[in-house]
Amino acid sequence: MTDQTRPLSDSELPTFDRPVEIIENPYANANRSYTTQSHLFNEAIINKYNRSGPRYTSYPTALEFAPIADGMEARVLAEKDPRVPVSLYFHIPFCRHLCYYCGCNKIITKKNSDSGDYLAYLFAEIRHKRSLMQGDPIVEQVHFGGGTPTFLTDDELVKLWNFLQTQFTFSDKPTADYSIEIDPRELRPTTLEILRGLGFNRVSFGVQDLQEKVQIAVNRVQSEEMIRGVMTEARRLGFHSINIDLIYGLPHQTVDSMRNTVERIIAISPDRLSVFNYAHLPERFKGQRQINEADLPSPADKLTMLGNTIHALTDAGYQYIGIDHFAKPDDELAIAQREGKLHRNFQGYTTHGNCDLLGFGVSSISQIGLHILQNPTDLNDYQNLINAGKLPAVKVISARLPDLLRRYVIMNLLCHDYIDFKDVNARFSIDPMTYFIDEIRQLGEMQADKLVDMDAKGIRVLPKGRLLGRNVAMVFDTYLASKEGNRFSKVI
Repeated sequence: MTDQTRPLSDSELPTFDRPVEIIENPYANANRSYTTQSHLFNEAIINKYNRSGPRYTSYPTALEFAPIADGMEARVLAEKDPRVPVSLYFHIPFCRHLCYYCGCNKIITKKNSDSGDYLAYLFAEIRHKRSLMQGDPIVEQVHFGGGTPTFLTDDELVKLWNFLQTQFTFSDKPTADYSIEIDPRELRPTTLEILRGLGFNRVSFGVQDLQEKVQIAVNRVQSEEMIRGVMTEARRLGFHSINIDLIYGLPHQTVDSMRNTVERIIAISPDRLSVFNYAHLPERFKGQRQINEADLPSPADKLTMLGNTIHALTDAGYQYIGIDHFAKPDDELAIAQREGKLHRNFQGYTTHGNCDLLGFGVSSISQIGLHILQNPTDLNDYQNLINAGKLPAVKVISARLPDLLRRYVIMNLLCHDYIDFKDVNARFSIDPMTYFIDEIRQLGEMQADKLVDMDAKGIRVLPKGRLLGRNVAMVFDTYLASKEGNRFSKVI
């Protein structure tokens, strides 16, 4: 076993994954243009490179999970460095309605008692994991996802939050990020006020589209008046950042209808937008079988929708963060990118990449030091493990030295459009131009197409190539060849 392939011990974790001060950050550049430059949107180039590929919320990606050995999760938790702050993720899988496009891990139910039963399992998992951890790591980030987190009643949300306060110490810094995903249809009159009072400071509203015909086709009907109402209330209550999710490529969407939706959303003025490409995979997601494939827009129309959306958001002053995310220039996500402090993890783009991620609930994922662990995706399996007094992780990825190197390269390309060879050499004691000679050769065609630029200093993703950042990252993914076309969505 060579040094390049052997698993690392936690004591060998490179310092960039520890909370250390970096005096000079090569990725901080206030003068760099974080835009797609919509006038450079080139349909021919995008069609040329539009293939399936990972979203790189981790590296290695989730397809590399393997069964976990007995006792390993306990060891990982016990060895977690208490100096490293934590990000907490809670998966609430329940929804009252099935949105036909959805590919999330969810359970459709109208039984309110399901949430109370689920909380008992969450509490047991939290207690067990916390009992194994050393010291008192500070919580800098919390995210409630789903499903529909507000399937929990207001009282249950308070109960869960108050329980967390007994188990962890929460940061009171202005940079602390406490967020929740919200289906506007599932809000009670007091829910937003209660969430803000607890300490939540960021919300994400699932909108997807404002056209009624489209909403009916995907079984998610919510009026523009409702969306404006929850946005107004969230701003009145002082939430720091409000995100809206949109999807292009849904049934009955047209170029004109999508343009109209985007214009109306810009008028509502969210701080962030996530504009997702609908991937129609009915063989994987049963709910999508309710969608008539003949009602879907053509690939050409989808590409036009994307181009128009980029143009409209750019003209409205939004900064393109990467992949499918946009933010106002004064939003902390945009600021972090300009300052070279942006990261990616299983929650997408984040300003808290220095944290260990602790996931709780069915299907949730933790990332602790060198290890990525996943709970069962089946609720019964999860509950059976908790009932047996066991830790619930069933899958694991343990990073090797080359994984850490490639993770660092991929994440900087996706977050900052640049990889600095001098920086990589300082952190990993390699000559990047020699180590990545094959990858540099593969990027030659992208350089000819003016998607990237390369020289002795590093690799830059050019404005014309920003939409295809995943393609650039894929060149550095050594696992991808064996997974080509397997379970990934198209990059555009």
